[in-house]
Amino acid sequence: MRRYQWPFNGKRFIGNTNTNEVHDLDNEKSGCKIDQINPLHVKTFDPDTLSEAKRQGFDNCAYCIGNSKY
Repeated sequence: MRRYQWPFNGKRFIGNTNTNEVHDLDNEKSGCKIDQINPLHVKTFDPDTLSEAKRQGFDNCAYCIGNSKY
């Protein structure tokens, strides 16, 4: 579920700079730790796409995206 408050600002793809994982808020699943990210570690992408997150070196969240490398 998208979150419209800071630091998420309605973005679909959210990176965690502490773990280098990207999360898909339109496909959030049980087990995903999106709510445990320290707001200082939240990274949004422009454009707001999975390919942009991957281009910046983020790995998939095993829960909300799948096919995680770790």
